[in-house]
Amino acid sequence: MLNLDNLIVEFDKGLRTLFSKAQSARPFPDAGLPEADLNANEKKHAAGLMRINHSGEICAQALYQGQALTARDPHVQAQLQQAAQEETEHLAWTSRRVHELGGHLSLLNPLWYTGSLMLGAFAGLLGDKWNLGFLAETEHQVGGHLQNHLAKLPPQDEKSRAVVQQMYVDETLHSEMAKQLGGAELPFPVKLAMRASSRVLTHTAYWV
Repeated sequence: MLNLDNLIVEFDKGLRTLFSKAQSARPFPDAGLPEADLNANEKKHAAGLMRINHSGEICAQALYQGQALTARDPHVQAQLQQAAQEETEHLAWTSRRVHELGGHLSLLNPLWYTGSLMLGAFAGLLGDKWNLGFLAETEHQVGGHLQNHLAKLPPQDEKSRAVVQQMYVDETLHSEMAKQLGGAELPFPVKLAMRASSRVLTHTAYWV
């Protein structure tokens, strides 16, 4: 149930997501891998792709938090909160990799976060089956983006590729989790709208 205490907790989570250094309980996927010999253009391109992935994780955090805020079933809430914790690790991995490549995080992350939080809360208000269906489709589309990035990253950039590959594994598990919890299949027009909005983020976050 939505109450003032929950709102305060989620506001604090939002501030930490946007402005605090994320931590990872698991080892970084690229730990021990050598830094590739990349030229300036390759570094810039890889940093842009990893910046997109970081912004995507900002959105994922906000979506999970918004959905957990309005979910009805306590078990669903707990599963969403657990998945959000794993997404926090993705924030840590992608943030460090962007900086290692000499890049910067998206200046529009507060905008991405706010919009996704509102969208997640709205999805939760529709009921748990639609909430989970929205989550499953979101993670499915994120997995597609990550696979696309694996094809676009410089082949010799093993560190970035290791991070993206582990993120793909996790996102696939989150999608399956949402389906197993009873997520409904979303109408095709909704899926198209989600893809259109994700394209706005990917094309913008690559540069800004």
